[in-house]
Amino acid sequence: MKKKEQDDNTLWLWQELEVACGLATSGVNLGVNGISIDSRSVATGDLFIALAGDPGPRFKSSGSQGLDGHDYIESAEKNGATGLLISKLVDSGLPALIVKDTLDGLWQLGAAGRARMLGQVVAITGSSGKTTLRQWTQEILSAQASTHASIGSLNNHWGVPLSLTRMPRDTKFGVFEVGMNHPGEISPLASLVKPDIAVVLNVLPAHLGQFESLNHIRTEKLSIADGLSPEGVLIMPDDLAKEASEMRKTITFGFSQDADIRGQIIANASKSNDTRVEVTIDDSKYSYLLAGKGEHRVLTSLAAMAITHALGADLDAAAKTLSNITTPAGRGNRIQFEKTVLVDDSYNANPVSMAYAIEALKSSASPRTIAVLGEMFELGDSSVAAHLELQALCHGIDLVITVGEGFKVWQEGVLAPGIWQHYATASDIPLDVLIVNPEVEILIKGSNKVFWVEGFVEKLKFFLEGSNG
Repeated sequence: MKKKEQDDNTLWLWQELEVACGLATSGVNLGVNGISIDSRSVATGDLFIALAGDPGPRFKSSGSQGLDGHDYIESAEKNGATGLLISKLVDSGLPALIVKDTLDGLWQLGAAGRARMLGQVVAITGSSGKTTLRQWTQEILSAQASTHASIGSLNNHWGVPLSLTRMPRDTKFGVFEVGMNHPGEISPLASLVKPDIAVVLNVLPAHLGQFESLNHIRTEKLSIADGLSPEGVLIMPDDLAKEASEMRKTITFGFSQDADIRGQIIANASKSNDTRVEVTIDDSKYSYLLAGKGEHRVLTSLAAMAITHALGADLDAAAKTLSNITTPAGRGNRIQFEKTVLVDDSYNANPVSMAYAIEALKSSASPRTIAVLGEMFELGDSSVAAHLELQALCHGIDLVITVGEGFKVWQEGVLAPGIWQHYATASDIPLDVLIVNPEVEILIKGSNKVFWVEGFVEKLKFFLEGSNG
């Protein structure tokens, strides 16, 4: 068998992986530097886990049905894999962990990764903005101590355990995003993560088509507390506090005087697109200038301050980090051209986050504003009403472009003539309509498949670079 000696980059020893999977130790002297479930991203020294595309009845999945990781072992080996986690014999010279089910094996490794880490762990869920909160929290904590966090959108039944397996054993802070599309998905993930701090950022009508009501979504989100120890802390918006106050120790954030982490937006006379925020925690005040506008961004920053407080980390340093914070691509980050500002909020949308984004655009200091709105999916019976309600919110925007079937319910005459244009797909939009006046702020906001999957913003950026040049 192929062997690899341990080096400074070793994440796992082979014997540790065998024990985690409940296998007899083989005596293989091997160090594994990383964990991968995609043969295309395998790096030298990685363990490649050959997952089946269908996770079975426990979880819903999309985009990978029919694929079997065992078919890509040769590719993984060529890319530098040093070992395998498999459920059936394959033609390979690499040492292998052979288990009954590779998804179960991944979860076993994730549990072992969590168990060996002696620092503090944060689990974050929410209907909107959880990736931004995870990244902001990571940036705050990384400036203070060794921090590991999930990347991208690794927040489901394979992303969460994968992120846990990649956590170095000497990590001081771990930050993990926990998502859901269907009922019953958050609790088992939270129990795997075993967070010291669990966070519900918000509860909004996202994935409403898969739930009976918003109350059922709220219950699902609050189930992130199922993974907490008796000493653990649940962080949530102050408007949820009554529903969870008897569950365990809680810390609330918001704009009301009753919130434990109380935020206030300070008026900005300079008409800057930044937002001055003042936060009161116990008897102390902290201030930072947050890039961009919108109460939803401020609330996300308050949640980050709440996490910092609950962990006992440095709040002054956190406020300083927030003043220089960046936003993940597609989650409302502002891209400045010579005369044009592009707000890329294309990653996803629900009725509340859409309303927040529209209101933020209307407060822009730019002389002209354009909203490019993609339809919202998974809203079930509430879809028609949700799309109709957005039309009235768009009063005051200079040009509104809608995309997709969901917006066909809009009515002529609600907006002034010439203000509203509708297209079937993002590729149908003539880009030159966006720069009749180059001094403009353009918002791109919609469900994931409308703009993000199609790479619309990248195409628009290329166009704007030429137009502003």
